[in-house]
Amino acid sequence: MNLKLENKTALVTGSTAGIGYAIARYLAKEGASVIINGRKQEDLVDAMEQMRQETGNEDINGIAADFSKKQDVDKLLKAIPDVDILINNVGIFNQVDFADITDDQWFEMFEINVMSGVRLARHYFPKMMEKNEGRIIFISSESGLNIPTEMVHYGMSKTAQLSISRGLARLTKGSNVTVNSVLPGPTWSRANKKALEQQAEDEGKSVDEVIKDFFEHRRPTSLTQRFADVDEVASMVAYIASPLSSSTNGAALRVDGGVVNSIE
Repeated sequence: MNLKLENKTALVTGSTAGIGYAIARYLAKEGASVIINGRKQEDLVDAMEQMRQETGNEDINGIAADFSKKQDVDKLLKAIPDVDILINNVGIFNQVDFADITDDQWFEMFEINVMSGVRLARHYFPKMMEKNEGRIIFISSESGLNIPTEMVHYGMSKTAQLSISRGLARLTKGSNVTVNSVLPGPTWSRANKKALEQQAEDEGKSVDEVIKDFFEHRRPTSLTQRFADVDEVASMVAYIASPLSSSTNGAALRVDGGVVNSIE
């Protein structure tokens, strides 16, 4: 399918690996000019070269920015004053018992997962409205609806993204700008793979046993009973970023394998 993304410029935050990399790669395959982001310049260089080889698209650039540092965000906005597509993907997660989550951990989760998207949208949204064209997509999570008890602070941050996305979408009324959220479920990203492998080692189990336990006890409502591939998420995001999705606005679109047990 031709998603008509040629001559579009897309910024994908947190995109040197995992879901973010898969999204950037999909957009690049469709002919978009893609700007990827990571904290370390050496990771960016490697990811850009790999993506160029995988897609045949040479119009791939990168910018280093740590979204826990507002000054890094300010530098990014100066370097990239305008984009057609903004994918707010950068985020962190960690499993901590609720009583043990410190104030600093709450604030760090909010700073990176929520304020990163707020700061970028605050800059790019008015520009999109002025030219009457643009796409903003927040990569939220099924955890924003199905709050995980092992990381309540993460669930909070993902719910906040849904609120911001919907609020911004309401401000686009009558325009050709859209703002949506995509809610992945359990996804076989680099971070999840590493965490499950570490858990398997700590518990003296195989990774398959840990995965089976995960779906039996932590995500029992999953209909697919498996981790999604990052490309399954990326394909949804790429469509929503394209002109073909012009009637989809203010939506919270699930790629969650049916984890959320509701039809709302």
